[in-house]
Amino acid sequence: MSANQVALAYLVASVFFILALKGLSSPETARRGNLLGMIGMALALVTTISIIAAGGLVLIFVAMLAGGTIGAIVARRVQMTQMPETVAAMHSLVGMAAVLIAVAAVNNPAAFGVPDPMPAGNRLELFIGTFVGAITFSGSVIAFGKLAGLGRHFRLFSSAPVVFKGQHWLNLVLALVMIGFGVAFFLAPDKGWTPFWTMTAIAFVLGVLIIIPIGGADMPVVISMLNSYSGWAAAGIGFSLNNSMLIIAGSLVGSSGAILSYIMCKAMNRSFISVILGGFGAAEGAAAAGAGQKTVRSGSADDAAFIMSNAESVIIVPGYGLAVARAQHAVKEMAQKLAAKGVSVRYAIHPVAGRMPGHMNVLLAEAEVPYDQVFEMEDINGEFGTADVALVLGANDVVNPLAHEKGSPIYGMPILEVAKARTVMVNKRSMASGYAGLDNPLFYMDKTMMVFGDAKKVVEEIVKALD
Repeated sequence: MSANQVALAYLVASVFFILALKGLSSPETARRGNLLGMIGMALALVTTISIIAAGGLVLIFVAMLAGGTIGAIVARRVQMTQMPETVAAMHSLVGMAAVLIAVAAVNNPAAFGVPDPMPAGNRLELFIGTFVGAITFSGSVIAFGKLAGLGRHFRLFSSAPVVFKGQHWLNLVLALVMIGFGVAFFLAPDKGWTPFWTMTAIAFVLGVLIIIPIGGADMPVVISMLNSYSGWAAAGIGFSLNNSMLIIAGSLVGSSGAILSYIMCKAMNRSFISVILGGFGAAEGAAAAGAGQKTVRSGSADDAAFIMSNAESVIIVPGYGLAVARAQHAVKEMAQKLAAKGVSVRYAIHPVAGRMPGHMNVLLAEAEVPYDQVFEMEDINGEFGTADVALVLGANDVVNPLAHEKGSPIYGMPILEVAKARTVMVNKRSMASGYAGLDNPLFYMDKTMMVFGDAKKVVEEIVKALD
């Protein structure tokens, strides 16, 4: 392909990526957005392969076969509840790719069409791409460990914030030292391996230190933030490879991830700057201390069915417990039976419910729940006060009234106001605390009835009782 043909193909692929992002902004158009994104990526891939020298095609196809095989196996085995940590793992690979390409470019600039010794502009690109990629890699590894529940094996992966005295000052000093070595690499008359490796090592450490103080309740924002970082790392790879497609695609991912992080920070009353700097992890609070001395009112699935069948309006709040039990199809059947009895049924979605943005929306879409029954937090919160029943399925932190109490680790985080409903029913396996490690006063209110058990089993029993 000629240079003009390549540029045109990359431009068309970029348009497909932009249309894909537009499609993904709404559940109704998400499938079309995914399809457009796949078409754009296929076009970009074919175009890139067409400009590779024939001698390198064999290695390229071997690598694609190996990577595609591993990806297909992982995709088939990963459960929906494991998607957040899978996304974090994918982000780490993008970051490491940026670092490895930078190493190759420093070692052999001519292979990338760059003069040797390397010009200052290319050194600057490599400096930025390398430290962003390294931070993305190690930060994503920590995020993966936190989301996968590896904290029981290694303290750094704890879902609770890992903090120590002088942590932010240490981060600041390391960042300044890293930049200093980056400048040394930029000014080095030779390849500058010593400052380059030192800068890279510090960036790996910074990635760890930035993520460990972030608690479980804030991990969805971390996923979005790392998504943005991986995009900028990909853009850095594009500059190193002189590939306009990577620059455009990376910039789209980076900017969209940053915008999403900003939106989620507003939804959680967090500082966007603090997120970027990894400093918004709250101190670990008292989790379930004293829960044993409190009393709860529990009921059965039959009780829940009776209460809901005699209600006029029911708002269902899906959470991580629903995802673990894969109860979305049973929930849809329950909603249909309630609707047949004249009950108004709606779903309330918190922006950070589950373990990643859109987690609950995807589950409900998988069960083909009508989109007009699904409402975001800002659209449904005012309706809880008039609802007869709020049914909470496996959610915890996103309905925790402690968010209104100063001094709480989740203070200021907007929650679904289920406590305002006339009757609250909560399905959980046990009284264990949520991902943020906090007890929930909602469970002990007089208006609350706990229905213990696996979400899918409980909902299926409710469906039988509704017949």
